[in-house]
Amino acid sequence: MTKIFSTQKQPENGTKYAAGVIRSGGLVAFPTETVYGLGANGLDGEAVKRIFEAKGRPQDNPLILHVARKNDVRELWTSVPERAKLLMDAFWPGPLTLIFNKSSAVPDEVTCGLDTVAVRMSENKTALCLIRAAGVPIAAPSANLSGKPSPTTAQHVIDDLWGKADVILDGGPCRFGVESTVLLLTGVPTILRPGAVTKEMIEAVIGETRLSKSILQPLGEGERAASPGMKYKHYAPEAEVIIAEGDAKTAAGIIRREYDGMTQSGKRCIILTSEENYTFYKGRHYDIIGSRRDERTLCAALFSKLREYSDTVDVIFTEAVPPDGYGLAYMNRLLRAAGFRTVSE
Repeated sequence: MTKIFSTQKQPENGTKYAAGVIRSGGLVAFPTETVYGLGANGLDGEAVKRIFEAKGRPQDNPLILHVARKNDVRELWTSVPERAKLLMDAFWPGPLTLIFNKSSAVPDEVTCGLDTVAVRMSENKTALCLIRAAGVPIAAPSANLSGKPSPTTAQHVIDDLWGKADVILDGGPCRFGVESTVLLLTGVPTILRPGAVTKEMIEAVIGETRLSKSILQPLGEGERAASPGMKYKHYAPEAEVIIAEGDAKTAAGIIRREYDGMTQSGKRCIILTSEENYTFYKGRHYDIIGSRRDERTLCAALFSKLREYSDTVDVIFTEAVPPDGYGLAYMNRLLRAAGFRTVSE
């Protein structure tokens, strides 16, 4: 039976018990500032296998190791490059994951056979209490069934993993609502997955940083995922997701046209719109997800809204936003939730 502890008022509540579960090879769902993670002992290959089994996660999708101290990376990487030190000083603890060459201490189950391993240090107090109490790095992807929208509340974890996770630590809603930025540090620094730490923020610390082509398009034929969240379809609700491209007015016109056609054919539809655009949809079923002027609000609400309407409608319409700053993280998640289905004029 899954045990639940509330950590909203006391971040350390239940973490001692949960740490014992981690050390004994069990699974613990815990909050971070990005999304909830499903954690196991990152140095125990058999425990890590349980994550894949619980989530139904593909065996070629590597995991992130969560640590409680910057110096913990010395055990997990073959060396610590100067760029990594600069980035850790600037952004750790926080929503930035760094990838570098793995040491022999890291089981292949964590990296899915890759020679590199992803590591991050969350700023969430419950996460840090848990990792410190466990005394080991914790391997943790998002605490959801594979392919579904990531969980941003403990209830989302309960909906997906009740009876599969041994413990759920309920820390309330996650602040950012999308997963961490993932940066590959072998060769020219390259962002594999965008998040709350943007390209511009990283370049201010270490200079030239590239964006992976797979951020806004599917992986190429035969390409392996070097980071979580790079699969073709990911973060997807049961309902079909369709993205309208173009500026605000153009996207609204496309959505009205497609919405009216689909509702006339008997499909249940919802429009996830911005605060700036909702007046375009009077008389239609819509919900405001956030502001186009502050894409952080869109990121924070995206997964929660996709879950809310997952099986109550047939089609979810959304508006594209410019893919820069926080908008890049939003569009990366949205495109994968839609299986890259977009509509333009």
